[in-house]
Amino acid sequence: MAAAYRPGLRLNWHVLSPWGWASRRSLQTLQVLSGDLGQLPEGVRDFVERSARLCQPEGIHICDGTEAENTAILTLLEQQGLVRKLPKYSNCWLARTDPKDVARVESKTVIVTPSQRDTVPLPAGGARGQLGNWMSPAEFQQAVDERFPGCMQGEPVSQWPCNPEKTLIGHVPDQREIISFGSGYGGNSLLGKKCFALRIASRLARDEGWLAEHMLILGITNPAGKKRYVAAAFPSACGKTNLAMMQPALPGWKVECVGDDIAWMRFDSEGRLRAINPENGFFGVAPGTSATTNPNAMATIQSNTLFTNVAETSDGGVYWEGIDQPLAPGVTVTSWLGKPWKPGDKEPCAHPNSRFCAPARQCPIMDPAWEAPEGVPIDAIIFGGRRPKGVPLVYEAFNWRHGVFVGSAMRSESTAAAEHKGKIIMHDPFAMRPFFGYNFGRYLEHWLSMEERKGARLPRIFHVNWFRRDEAGRFLWPGFGENARVLDWICRRLEGEDSARETPIGLVPKEGALDLSGLGAIDTTQLFSLPKDFWKQEVRDIRSYLTEQVNQDLPKEVLAELEALEGRVCRM
Repeated sequence: MAAAYRPGLRLNWHVLSPWGWASRRSLQTLQVLSGDLGQLPEGVRDFVERSARLCQPEGIHICDGTEAENTAILTLLEQQGLVRKLPKYSNCWLARTDPKDVARVESKTVIVTPSQRDTVPLPAGGARGQLGNWMSPAEFQQAVDERFPGCMQGEPVSQWPCNPEKTLIGHVPDQREIISFGSGYGGNSLLGKKCFALRIASRLARDEGWLAEHMLILGITNPAGKKRYVAAAFPSACGKTNLAMMQPALPGWKVECVGDDIAWMRFDSEGRLRAINPENGFFGVAPGTSATTNPNAMATIQSNTLFTNVAETSDGGVYWEGIDQPLAPGVTVTSWLGKPWKPGDKEPCAHPNSRFCAPARQCPIMDPAWEAPEGVPIDAIIFGGRRPKGVPLVYEAFNWRHGVFVGSAMRSESTAAAEHKGKIIMHDPFAMRPFFGYNFGRYLEHWLSMEERKGARLPRIFHVNWFRRDEAGRFLWPGFGENARVLDWICRRLEGEDSARETPIGLVPKEGALDLSGLGAIDTTQLFSLPKDFWKQEVRDIRSYLTEQVNQDLPKEVLAELEALEGRVCRM
């Protein structure tokens, strides 16, 4: 399609409609329902006209972003049965997607560049690549031609539209463009989120010398009033929102939220790495969110919130696994599949990847500087994931280069945020594996190059694991608000405190350095143990992954860090 490759065009577009093709009509037969095409900039008007000729909608609506428009859209969607108002709350709505359209579809998400190696490394030995999907411009054009002609013709349907068989989420980084078809799920259809804010933005960041990352941003203030800002990268559904909105269990500490999912970071004129949150709201996983695990999130979603694939209560509220709220007498539950549900039923009432989408301004602990255009200064970067065995609660990288290696070696249990089945340990470097906008080897080079910047004051890098279990399968660490104890140790390390001891994998807290006051019995020996057999297998897995998947594009500095870790583990 000509519009998809028009030089200089900088528009995102998205088509959900699954309805069939039909003969084309002239643009003159299309009704402009609101707005004035003639008032649009020439490039925008040309794009709209070309797209309308291709997709053949009944009419064109030019968005103005007003509250009246928002109300009108919600009213229309309610009339069509696509959303339901939740009277228990203020201006909250429930949507249910098709059961085949409930998560990001990484297998159908592609980056379109002339050269495959610009997008993904070429794996060794003919192995299947795991670091993104490439499509040539010619193949992508064919895919567009098979999907879009006449796709907006037809009558409205009674369920949220999708076309799982033909779903495709394409990115054209050279044009800064996104083309999405066939999915109504947020991670595929909210094009300002992962699609632009990570995949396209990471390419922009490389070209312009900054970083676009899958990271939360929080401010933490100690009892003495000293404030630090931290960015943290966890895979989806691994607790980013809980950490970003944490209510610290340590007396006198305060956490304030800047963002829970995406950080854009750039060095300022003084060499400080500063971060902004490019999003206006939260798109959080509902199951497991409760007044116990995340009271600030629960306060945030009481109004102006769209819920997706959660259960509905007969008194006009929402319900999900782990919500920790007893049902009032006589209140019944309808599951996300529209079926009667009661506690104890085998099937969950909410989809494991059900979501809430709420304005960030409603969070009671938003940082005063969360919208500051200059960003907030980042003192530490934290990597983490779900590791039930072997990985200690927290450790610090030896230096920046080692920290980049730690990010490259991240692994975590798979979650319901994408189409993966079962709880397997997956490689997820920088928590960016599904979101790289260009070749991961060159991404690593970009991170390593930060060390060469004149005057750069690099943040310290740490790794955390809240999810280690004992032999009986019980969590060794309570998590949630108690994670403030780990942030306390990190902040003291930033102040230069001698509270760490060296291990083969990094610097862990010395005995007694972690404040465990009032916490009860914590098996710190097991929590910080480094089983030799586990780590020998871990480094084998990391070597296999990096040398196979990144292959010739693996920076020599990262390979050197891997070899150094192998040597230290052998001497354990």
